[in-house]
Amino acid sequence: MRIASVFFFTVVSTFLLVSCSEQPEQTAQKELLIYCGTTMAGAVRSVADEFEKKEDCVIKILSEGSGNLLLSIRINRVGDLFLPGSEQYVEACRQEGLVDQTKIIGYNRAVLLVAKGNPLNLTPDLTQFVSGRYRTVLGIAESSSIGKETREILTQQGLYDVAINHATFLATDSKDILELLRSGKADLALNWTASALTSPENREAVDLIALPKPLRHSHPLIMAVLTTARQPELADKFLDWITCDVGRSILASYGFGD
Repeated sequence: MRIASVFFFTVVSTFLLVSCSEQPEQTAQKELLIYCGTTMAGAVRSVADEFEKKEDCVIKILSEGSGNLLLSIRINRVGDLFLPGSEQYVEACRQEGLVDQTKIIGYNRAVLLVAKGNPLNLTPDLTQFVSGRYRTVLGIAESSSIGKETREILTQQGLYDVAINHATFLATDSKDILELLRSGKADLALNWTASALTSPENREAVDLIALPKPLRHSHPLIMAVLTTARQPELADKFLDWITCDVGRSILASYGFGD
């Protein structure tokens, strides 16, 4: 029986309209707006900090579930770069004429997450999500890349519908999944590997359990320069920067390496 359901669909239109309003003429610094999936936000912020120093610019990062970000891009038609958690969202933008150019910046991999020390001795067995013995949290496919990946993995095993019905919590993105584990409200989750590596606090709160080998898929993380970019040349430079040795080194430290 589902004990609770978390479904936060964030409307970000107001934030975007304020953030992307025309800057006063006297403002010398150029500005980029990056739509970034939740799991990658910390890594992209670290890369952006170095880029800001190098190019004397300001970078604003809007972090949400990838599905919500795609909706914002469609509605607002503003912003310079898009980094979702799955290539499917970039392809959706491409089909709508919203993508200028793209590059692979790293890779995402799903994993099981449990409390530090694995006190319940959980295993890679995915039937744990349908046993009813554990408090589980799963991502919502409509709002996030990890939700889509969860659906694909559990569907392959014939478990998805039952697992969703047994879930203690449904979460809109990887951040919410991790928070439910860290707070002790959940015992078991499917999430991106890098979500557990984004901060020392996360590393100290959770352990990772690798999925069975046939289900260990590496998904390319694709960053796109959008056709709505107000600073297309600067956006191109950022795309080059995040894929250079410096950028890749930072991304690897967050778990997005090859």
